[in-house]
Amino acid sequence: MGVKPLHDRVLVKRLEEENKTAGGIIIPDNSKEKPAQGEIVAVGSGYRNTDGSTTALEVKIGDKILFEKYGHSDVKHEGNEYLIMKESSILGILN
Repeated sequence: MGVKPLHDRVLVKRLEEENKTAGGIIIPDNSKEKPAQGEIVAVGSGYRNTDGSTTALEVKIGDKILFEKYGHSDVKHEGNEYLIMKESSILGILN
């Protein structure tokens, strides 16, 4: 991976959403919302504390997460689309 997030930020690849509803109705691409789920691709070094030490992030590479709809920046790198966000924008880890 050519992008290394800094400090308390993570690099996320958005997970694709199903294009069918539970009832079998196919949703056209232009009316789908972008999913708020992704997979962690890279993590920063952690939070900087006031004493200069760092606290590691709770998420790790490979975690599947739920994130806030507007708490990220879109990034394109080597033809792939990623999101960079602070760990605080992550709502939860999917099991």
